[in-house]
Amino acid sequence: MGRELTSHQDLSTHTKRARDPSCRNAQRKAGRGMRPALLDPLFAEAASLPGVGPKVEKLLARVTGVAEGPPLVRDLLFHLPVSAIARQQIASLDELPQQGHVVVTGKVEHHEAPRRHSRAPYRVIIDDGRGTVELIFFNIRSQWIEKILPLGATRTISGRLDWFDYRAQIVHPEVMEPGEADKIQMVEPIYPLTEGLSSRVLGKIVRAALDRAPTLPEWITSDLMGREKWPSLTEALATMHRPQEAAALLPEAAAWRRLAFDELLASQLTLGLVRRNARKTAGKARRFSGERAAKLQALLPFALTQAQQDTIAHIRKDLRAPERMLRLLQGDVGSGKTLVALTAILDVSEDGGQAALMAPTEILARQHFATIAPLAESIGLKAALFTGKEIAGRGEKLAALAAGNIDIAIGTHALFQESVAFKDLGLVIVDEQHRFGVHQRMLLSAKGSAPDLLVMTATPIPRTLVLTYFGDMEISELREKPAGRRPIDTRVASSERLLEVKERIRSAIDKGEKVYWVCPLVEESESLDVAAAEERFRDLEKMFGAQALLLHGRMKASEKAAAMQRFREAGGAVLVATTVIEVGVDVPDASIIVIEHAERFGLAQLHQLRGRVGRGDKPSSCLLLYKPPLSETARERLKVMRDTNDGFVIAEADLKLRGEGDLLGTRQSGMPGFRLARPEFHGDLLALARDEAKLILAREEKGGDAGREAIRCLLYLFGRDEAIRLMRSG
Repeated sequence: MGRELTSHQDLSTHTKRARDPSCRNAQRKAGRGMRPALLDPLFAEAASLPGVGPKVEKLLARVTGVAEGPPLVRDLLFHLPVSAIARQQIASLDELPQQGHVVVTGKVEHHEAPRRHSRAPYRVIIDDGRGTVELIFFNIRSQWIEKILPLGATRTISGRLDWFDYRAQIVHPEVMEPGEADKIQMVEPIYPLTEGLSSRVLGKIVRAALDRAPTLPEWITSDLMGREKWPSLTEALATMHRPQEAAALLPEAAAWRRLAFDELLASQLTLGLVRRNARKTAGKARRFSGERAAKLQALLPFALTQAQQDTIAHIRKDLRAPERMLRLLQGDVGSGKTLVALTAILDVSEDGGQAALMAPTEILARQHFATIAPLAESIGLKAALFTGKEIAGRGEKLAALAAGNIDIAIGTHALFQESVAFKDLGLVIVDEQHRFGVHQRMLLSAKGSAPDLLVMTATPIPRTLVLTYFGDMEISELREKPAGRRPIDTRVASSERLLEVKERIRSAIDKGEKVYWVCPLVEESESLDVAAAEERFRDLEKMFGAQALLLHGRMKASEKAAAMQRFREAGGAVLVATTVIEVGVDVPDASIIVIEHAERFGLAQLHQLRGRVGRGDKPSSCLLLYKPPLSETARERLKVMRDTNDGFVIAEADLKLRGEGDLLGTRQSGMPGFRLARPEFHGDLLALARDEAKLILAREEKGGDAGREAIRCLLYLFGRDEAIRLMRSG
């Protein structure tokens, strides 16, 4: 869960403080002062639990996705199991089933160690007087097994039973304990893990966390609780982490639905409070004739699509209104969002307002600057680029911006640093909105007096998720492509045909075509992704020499810029890259993209990568290379890519195939997703959460204190700090 800032403080200052342990402690103490004391056990550090030392704490932070600060007890309780082992207790060894997880009790009858240098397993025979079962161990030390299973001792054994040569066998039992079977979990939850952390160790820690969970005041109305037959929050957590049956862990079961609803309710309350706060914050009614935008359109060699014209009309209506504009602009790759944004910039500039366009990466910021600056200059406006790595001339640019001599500031996170000041910031545009947190867009908006806000995304989002994430905004969609844009021919091929692919690439390059070669997403590790790219680059460099170029996120800004410049010009023909080219790379001459290990990517990211080609007048193609065998889901995903170029269709398919986490999670497209709610299972809860949030906010606006403490518990529990700040401000 994201930990959002509780004020519009400068993000760079916040980041420095976050790295300072003493400051983090101070912030946690400050949070305790405002947070209901009832929640303190949940906000205790996981290191306070038995068995959690420094090494395990780091593993817990990784497995729970905590990026900043230590993992908390709350984080462990919200780390839900993905499945369960359901064990069957067997009264007698002559009643063993054909297979399954079993719990048996018997005496250690015999040890059969393998001969020296033999690859045979170590066997231990367990006998209960009515039957036997063999325990099989590979690569095990005999001293250890003799200590754990001494001859003549009675042991309770649990593991997966199979039969081999008419003999019952358990290979590497999970449990080998003295004592009674009732001490063994008959339904053991299985958690998402990380290297170095076993499910049994994690389960023991999570159960210790569960023992700390307090009983919280109920924030859901009794009518809704009764109708849905939901347990309390504490009971739901207990069901998930100490299940009595495996079916209780299904996303459709009552416990998970209750937790999902809580998360959705916290989200909807936050959006409702942001929306209410925005209504209270008066904007500025901008006055403009549209003359500058008309000059821009006269410069363009093409006409605007109807969707662009309609969206511009909606934005102009927003800009002329006295309330702040809060609008999300969804557009597929190449649908012309930047031109719509530039039109809004020109309209605001007619009324003397400045504009800020924030992009998540330096590559994308530079691309926007390269597109917008010359067009703006031809109309008499000045644009400037602001990135964290630019030092030369920065002081002069900052002074010019503060004096109003720069009309358009384009940059990265550097735009909301404390040193950046505007004379009259009238319009904030946030591109690839899902790469930023809510607090970051608010920090940039705080640079002006309630400036209008336009956020853009090139990752189409299913309608239900739009309402969930952007319920505080009006929505515009660009579903048309500009005239002349050709569909990209997408093919799927096995990596066993790699040599054939390379020869085809050689032939295309000989004809003057340019090629992207995207290397596999290894895992959530930038260093491994870079290593894969470097290995493929060395391979292709042997074939193409200096025409092969390399681009990845760990290169210096100057090196990345130089690689892109060579690729645009005549020097480079094949650009080997990681997913750093997913957004912001625009080379019209590039007509082929090869995506290696395409089965490892989500649909949204595959579509974004494919959008790097098809930007010029040449026929373009995308080759998805996969390593067999393919899972059923991966096969369906690649089929969707082959069958359609429509990003909105792809987004809906991705939601059905993989769920919101892969569609919008940071691994695929970066948008912060839910931790407990899964829209493919819990989509029907969205409307319930919206309605419940409206009732709560209506009651709260009337000044009622009933249930207020419960709602504060809910918002703190799900990290909605900004919502709590807005509640406190009334």
